[in-house]
Amino acid sequence: MASAPSLRPSFSSAAAAAAFVSVDRVRLYPNSGAVKVSPFRRLTSYSIACAAGAAINGGVVPKVNDCARINGSESAGLRVAFQGAPGAYSEFAAKTALPGCETLPCRAFADAISAVERGLADRAILPVESTMDGAGLRNYEFLLRHDLRVVQEISLFVNYCLLAMPGVSPAELRRVISHPLALAHCSRALAQLGLHLREPVEDTAGAVEMLRSNRLLDTAAIASPRAALLYGLDVLADGLQDDSWNVTRFLLLAAPTSLAAALRPKAAPLKTSTVVAHRGGSMAVLLKVLSAFSRRSINLTKLEVLNSASKADKSPVFILDVRRKGMLRAFPHVLYVDFEGSPENPKAKEAIDEISQTAEFVRILGCYTADANIYDLH
Repeated sequence: MASAPSLRPSFSSAAAAAAFVSVDRVRLYPNSGAVKVSPFRRLTSYSIACAAGAAINGGVVPKVNDCARINGSESAGLRVAFQGAPGAYSEFAAKTALPGCETLPCRAFADAISAVERGLADRAILPVESTMDGAGLRNYEFLLRHDLRVVQEISLFVNYCLLAMPGVSPAELRRVISHPLALAHCSRALAQLGLHLREPVEDTAGAVEMLRSNRLLDTAAIASPRAALLYGLDVLADGLQDDSWNVTRFLLLAAPTSLAAALRPKAAPLKTSTVVAHRGGSMAVLLKVLSAFSRRSINLTKLEVLNSASKADKSPVFILDVRRKGMLRAFPHVLYVDFEGSPENPKAKEAIDEISQTAEFVRILGCYTADANIYDLH
């Protein structure tokens, strides 16, 4: 089977790029054995990333292979634990954030965090929110229960591809396997392709690994284009996601004793992540957070309110109190707050002190270089 062609358009302006993004189609590769190249929906990730770059990065989209360093961090030799099999999106995010790092695959997110706590890894990387699910990933709760620090952020454009064994055509496929979120994100495109039998597995790269190791000729997997290269599979369709703008934000965590903070460039803009927890009504604390930062002209980049009553199991949120010998405390109301700057800034200190007078608990989750870029796998 011939290799899939690469679509890399150029744009004369941001408006032209944005107009191209609005095209609704899935791109089936002409040499994949499909009956016809059909305008189902969506475009390639490179096209979308170019349009995003026009608005966000002055038209320049950083690439994995072109980037020697991000945030000035010396990354060679660092061990980064991630959830999933080799080829997972989390692994690519880690290698983009820390080029030259060694990656450690883990079965679960808790295992990745444990690897850092036990000294088996220098960092753990967690996806924490996406444009398609908001903060539905709920991995912030892993962070709250452990004494780790956020030391870096990275946002990755997630492009879903339909992968199959070499030589298999779309007409031969009977089912598709992938992570439950990937299957949900691609439901409309899969229906248009006639793939109604869908089976969830632990992660996207794990689906590819299963497909390859068992030589499943009637099955496709949803994963990244890099996973296709890694496992030697054919890409039958590209841009399967129902929402063309599909970006996931990842946080890299390190032990409190890590020197990661010392590696930040001195002139780089900073961001601080905090958690504010309380009992009783949530509105008073929410208003206090807004007013404390607003009156000091400190910009918020994230504000999320989580009430245990809105959770499916109604369970409280548990937070490790690092000041009380590692005691876990339960709260019905939690606010996740990211603000521009360092907690050592006098105005930020004043804001945090003011909030602490109303809220029952405030914890700094980490201060790190703010990275507004959106990185692409191409």
